[in-house]
Amino acid sequence: AATKLASAEKLMYFCTDQLGLEQDFEQKQMPEGKLLVDGFLLCVDVSRGMNRNFDEQLKFVSNLYNQLGKTKKPIVVVLTKCDEGVERYIRDAHAFALGKKNLQVVETSARSNVNVELAFGTLVQLVDRSRGKAKIIPYFEALKQQSQQIAAAKDKYEWLVGRLVKSHKESWANVSRKMVTSPEYQDYVYLEGTQKAKKLFLQHVHRLRQEHVERRRKAYLALLPQAFEALIPELDEIDHLSRGKVEKLLESKEDFLKWFVVLEETPWDATSHVDDMENERIPFDLMETQAAEQLYEAHLEKLRNERKRAEMRKAFKENLETSPFITPGKPWEEARSFIMNEDFYMWLEEATYMDIYGKHQKQIIEKAKEDFQELLLEYSELFYELELDAKPSKEKMGVIQEVLGEEQRFKALQKLQAERDALILKHIHFVYHPTKETCPSCPQLCVDTKVEQLLGGRPARPSERPQQRNPLGDAAVDRINLVILGKDGLARELANEIRALCTNDDKYVVEGKMYELALRPIEGNVRLPVNAFQTPTFQPHGCLCLYNSKESLSYVVESIEKSREATLGRRDNHSALLHLPLTLVLVNKRGDASGETVQSLVQQGQQMASRLQCVFLEPTGGGYGRNVNEKQISQVLKGLLDSKRNLNLVSSTPTIKDLAEVDLRVVMCLMCGDLLKVEELLVPILQAHSYRPPPWGGGGGG
Repeated sequence: AATKLASAEKLMYFCTDQLGLEQDFEQKQMPEGKLLVDGFLLCVDVSRGMNRNFDEQLKFVSNLYNQLGKTKKPIVVVLTKCDEGVERYIRDAHAFALGKKNLQVVETSARSNVNVELAFGTLVQLVDRSRGKAKIIPYFEALKQQSQQIAAAKDKYEWLVGRLVKSHKESWANVSRKMVTSPEYQDYVYLEGTQKAKKLFLQHVHRLRQEHVERRRKAYLALLPQAFEALIPELDEIDHLSRGKVEKLLESKEDFLKWFVVLEETPWDATSHVDDMENERIPFDLMETQAAEQLYEAHLEKLRNERKRAEMRKAFKENLETSPFITPGKPWEEARSFIMNEDFYMWLEEATYMDIYGKHQKQIIEKAKEDFQELLLEYSELFYELELDAKPSKEKMGVIQEVLGEEQRFKALQKLQAERDALILKHIHFVYHPTKETCPSCPQLCVDTKVEQLLGGRPARPSERPQQRNPLGDAAVDRINLVILGKDGLARELANEIRALCTNDDKYVVEGKMYELALRPIEGNVRLPVNAFQTPTFQPHGCLCLYNSKESLSYVVESIEKSREATLGRRDNHSALLHLPLTLVLVNKRGDASGETVQSLVQQGQQMASRLQCVFLEPTGGGYGRNVNEKQISQVLKGLLDSKRNLNLVSSTPTIKDLAEVDLRVVMCLMCGDLLKVEELLVPILQAHSYRPPPWGGGGGG
């Protein structure tokens, strides 16, 4: 139960104006008559007072105690102002209480609110023995406990404030209404009061605002280097200017207001701009801060370093270009000692120099390869006597290297011997198989590729578009004049096999369509009239080239080349033979099942087909030779017909006679890799109104 404390009869009152004049007033220690008091708190000031003797105070307290003792009422000695207490005074007060029948002593501090309630509670327990005895705690221990209690309550209250207050714009009136029912708020206010609670709230809000301002400041400073890069990127423009002139220069820039804002009031963090989250422009007065000045100096230093590094890179490149020690293929580890110095290491990392060196090596290697390719072309007579498969022996390679060894362009690739040998082999392959795929200038500078691109990208004129003809036309069938070229009876026997599969009137059905076949087998010297591809009564539409050995393949290739050489430059109908569609067919010998031999012949045939730019047909399986089966013959004829369709020779191209009626033929010899552009030569001709392209497509280069 609660105990009501009262002091019904006070002996005297003093106002603040009378302090120090107590002696001028009547002194009464106890009232006269009956005293309605249940107990006494006998207070002793243990602080060091001005002009006050503690011993006299203790004497006064002792005298007062003697009078109070006559009332037989409980007495508790209360030591006040212990937060400023003198240790000797506290000891003497305890000694006084100990000598007076063990009076209970409570050490208090009203300022710190320590043991004040304990003093009254102790007296109440002495008055009402039914209550539990209060435990008297020394002042410093009680102070420690109270400090811990206040600290715990403060932590909880600050947690509550942190949870509720996220913005520095919050007000105490609004937030205190939200917290009034929270136990964290109530406990702290009980211990420390509302004013301290408000003070903590204001401190929290102030901290939030400082954090907000700091975030904005960091954001502006992070954006400032970008503004410098955008507005003043040139060193020459600012290197000689003072800070004030730099700021004026910034203001004169066209994009100044894109990066900065000039505020009417300063500093920027005391204006509303700090809370304008949509406006990310930098307050211009921020330029006056030390942090902004450091960023500007860093920008200036960066531009100076970039210029110096650029100078070092340029000097290093010039050193590479002029140094006689830098040759194609020389490793960086060997070259660095000749070209590096301390200045280079001071400004750039070695990885940067290695990158520059690698690019320089790539350039000089490409140039050395181009020069070596020119050297190979100059010594073309070295490659005339090689075998057909273009695989030179070690002795021949030794002769080639010995002849070229004294040339500086050969020595330039001394550290790239493997690549140099590969270039020689590639050149040999190109000499014997001159195609786009083997061209050393392919794809960028290959003439064949450029001509095809030029013709393929040119829209056809109406007069150039092929006129579609009805395959049945005036006749019910199409006629195919076919040359069969072979050696040692291959041509005659294949012709007989095909005739055996034809109808009685020499007609043959392929894919449901009937063709009239006229076959001309050739097995001898094509330069003789009896073995000519074309006669006054026979205009060939295609040629089947048969081989079953290296010798027969050589015969086919030589015959084709001789035929083309014989017709080159002629203006009669024979000129069409230069572009006669060819199909090269491998015919296996009966009983020859050697996989290695067949594979070798297939590979050689593919190479020759690429060289002759014709179709190559492999055997479909099942050994055959002198007697060709029907399936293989159908495959050969179908391949020929597909080739004829692709070249528009059957139904959609001008006739041989039409092609012979042109007024002028132009033969161009262009070297792949030359700096002269193909367009400069061909475009004037292609744009002529009387120009008509040949039916077989693009031209070629060497």
